[in-house]
Parts: sequence; C-alpha cells; structure tokens
Amino acid sequence: MRFWIRESGFLEMELNDTGLKNFRTLEQENIHEPSPRTIFWRRVFGHWGVIIGAFVLILILVFAMTAPLLTPHDPYDQVLTRRLVNPIWHADGTWTHPLGTDGMGRDYLSRLLYGARISLLIGISAMVISGLIGSTMGLLAGYFGGRIDTVVRFLLTVRLAMPVVLVALAVVALVGGSLKVVILVLGFLIWDRFAVVMRSTAQQVRSMDYVNAAIAAGCSTFRILLTEILPNVMNNLIVVATLEMARAIILEAALSFLGLGVQPPLPSWGLMVSEGKEYMFFSPWLITIPGVALFMLVLSINLLGDGI
Repeated sequence: MRFWIRESGFLEMELNDTGLKNFRTLEQENIHEPSPRTIFWRRVFGHWGVIIGAFVLILILVFAMTAPLLTPHDPYDQVLTRRLVNPIWHADGTWTHPLGTDGMGRDYLSRLLYGARISLLIGISAMVISGLIGSTMGLLAGYFGGRIDTVVRFLLTVRLAMPVVLVALAVVALVGGSLKVVILVLGFLIWDRFAVVMRSTAQQVRSMDYVNAAIAAGCSTFRILLTEILPNVMNNLIVVATLEMARAIILEAALSFLGLGVQPPLPSWGLMVSEGKEYMFFSPWLITIPGVALFMLVLSINLLGDGI
C-alpha cells in the first residue's frame, strides 16, 4: 500500500506497508502576506472615525477650493441696505443670500466658504513650520543624545513654561495682527509636541538592528536619519501633525475673536464670531454658523488623526 503524506506543505513522504521508503523536501509554497499598504488601508476603512473625519475634511476642502464657483457674491462687498438679512430657514429668508448677511450687508455664505480657506491655510502653514522645527530638534536629540539632547530638553522646558495664548497675544499686540504674523507666531510656538514625540521615538528606533546594520555598512549619519529612522517614526509624526493643525486653527480663531488675529475684512471664522457677538440676542445664527463650521473642521481633523 502506497500513499503520500504532506506535512505543512514543506515535506512529502512516501510510505508503504513495510514503513518509510523515502522522503524529499518540497519547495516552500508561496504564502502571500498582506503588504503594509494593504494593512494600512484595511485599518483605515475599518475605522468609522477615519471615514467620517476624512469625509467631512474633504468636503470642507472642496467647498474652500470651489468657493468662487459656489458663491455669486463677493465676500467683501458691503450692501448696507441688505444688513442682517435672515437665512432661508426664516420666514423672510431669501435664496439670494441662503445664510443671510452680516451687520455690514456682506453675504454670509461667501464669507463662510472663504473663511474656510483662511482657517485651512493657517492650520496647515503653522503645522508645517512647527513640524519642521520640533521634528528636527527631537530627531537630533533622540539620535545623538548627550549635549544635543541636553540643549533640546532645556529649550523644551523653556517653551513649556510659556503659555501659548498669552505669548501669542503679547507678540501679536506688539507686532500687529495680520495673516502672516499669526502663521509665524503659531508656527514658532506649537513645536513642543513634535519635539517630545520625535525625541522619544528616535531613542527607541536608534537601537534597532537595521539602524546598527546601516552604521556597520558605513552609511552616513544624514542617510541613517533620513532613510532608516524618519520613515519608522512617520506614523507618530502624522498623528501629532493632525493634532497640531487643529490646535493652530483653534488658536487662530481665539486670537481673531479677541481682535488680535486676522484683521478685517478677511473672512476668518473667529473674526466672524467676534463680529456677530453684537447681534447674538437678535440674530444668533451669526455666531452659530461659523462656530459650528469651526467645530466640524477641528472634529474632523481630530477623528482623522485618531484613526490613523
């Protein structure tokens, strides 16, 4: 009697009634493991927070980019005879101004969509500036250690001792509020989380075998930092970037609300809330609409970062 037994796809044996006759090793079967990209996309599409956050964020991006096509009115045009027109859900609302007009007679839908551009521009720009500063400092401190780490920790301690809002208020009050000033001030003030996360992750990664192999192979320090360490800490960097982007948008809205951020007539959402507070008892939608838009933008960014 002769039959074949295959064990785990690696060994094939021929048996008969007298016992083992011969055996031979088989080539390992091709086992297709999912790639890191496949694992990432499965994780993304399996997380409802990522889906909802990405959908809302993409929707806001599309509205901001197509604002000139969606709004027939200029966000800076003032028509004093059309002041405080109610939105369409009121009995006297009109489709000419679907979200009504503000106290200067400017179309509120136009200012809301153009305001999304301002918020996204400030959030992305401040995040990029702070990310470059904090990531560079944290990467160098985590990899080299020693005196560089001591200097970075000292700068980090100094930065954490300064309240962001008060320092931003003081600087903007001295220099003057403008779009560029707000971006630079926020970019130079919110780099601390990047530095902390990058320093701790770089310290963990530098002891890995592939980093030691690159050092033994004679790779330069710049190449090791750029090709071995940075790609392996990118996930943490992306999460911190989304949090800091949302933080920058909130800080800009706070500064604009206090009159020290983006200056009129730019349609900043924080500035729109500040201008609408005078009419909050008679036209509360002047505060509610930009407030809800700001809430949805920050929430979508946080959901996206949390899921990633």
